[in-house]
Amino acid sequence: MITSFFNKSKPVNFVIVFLITLLAFIVAKTHMGYDAITGGFLFKQVLLLLVAYSSILLLNFVVGKNSLSKKNHYELLLFSLFFLTIVETTNQAEVLLANFFVLLALRRLLSVRSQRELKKKYFDAAFWIAVASLFYFWAILFFVLILASLVLYSDNNIRHWVVPFLGVTSVFVISVAASVIFYGGFFNVFDLSLQVDFDFSKYNSTKFLIAITLLLSFGLWSLFFYVRNIKQKKKSNRATLKTVVLAVVIGFVIVLLTPNKNGSEFLFLFAPLSVVVSNYIESISEKWFREVFLGVLIIVPFALLML
Repeated sequence: MITSFFNKSKPVNFVIVFLITLLAFIVAKTHMGYDAITGGFLFKQVLLLLVAYSSILLLNFVVGKNSLSKKNHYELLLFSLFFLTIVETTNQAEVLLANFFVLLALRRLLSVRSQRELKKKYFDAAFWIAVASLFYFWAILFFVLILASLVLYSDNNIRHWVVPFLGVTSVFVISVAASVIFYGGFFNVFDLSLQVDFDFSKYNSTKFLIAITLLLSFGLWSLFFYVRNIKQKKKSNRATLKTVVLAVVIGFVIVLLTPNKNGSEFLFLFAPLSVVVSNYIESISEKWFREVFLGVLIIVPFALLML
């Protein structure tokens, strides 16, 4: 029943996903315990909510445009449920913006399979990843996706290898100019902190442990089948699917490395993991198991609200 409802593209699905995302924002802000809610605060939260929802819609566009799954809205639902699972992902404006720009880069990168306007696509992807790193430094790791794409498509054109670095250089030059104009220094706009932190004690709470266990267990289980099924896909689609897998790995690496482990870092996992898990749900032949699998992913985030 649950899977059949989201198995087809319906306008009501977008409303449900928006309400789940909105609930995640409300819960997160309630837990932060603000003394006074000002107009400026509300305006900022509305903008961030729009960024979060735009990220979900952007993922839906990328999935549909590149045939990453069948025509359904599982990835929409999963992305919003992941927001509700770890509501802390809605608290950091920098992370929300960085993730949105990473998705813009992913959109351009996955379209490389058409083998058209490659220089423009590689430049755009590098440009958006560089912009994302201005908001959250470790987002720069997604630059690896561009290099991996060049390898996966066996691109021996030297100009295509140079173009991504030009994209990053463009952002650097523009940022330096803005820094001089607005801050009076060359590098004031940059976050040059290369600190890493492997202290995971901040996750040592019942709510975090359940949420992380849900993401990792369901994610890894789905990823195993996703990787195994890549060989069964058309050869033209394999590079795209491998890019999604690498995006999951990079998102996980960011979680491991980031020095500010407050939960928001898991946001970089949400988009690629939504694609992987939705593909697994589509592949489940037993209807009862498919219902239970998706049912758990729906029930647990709402149950965590009680903790």
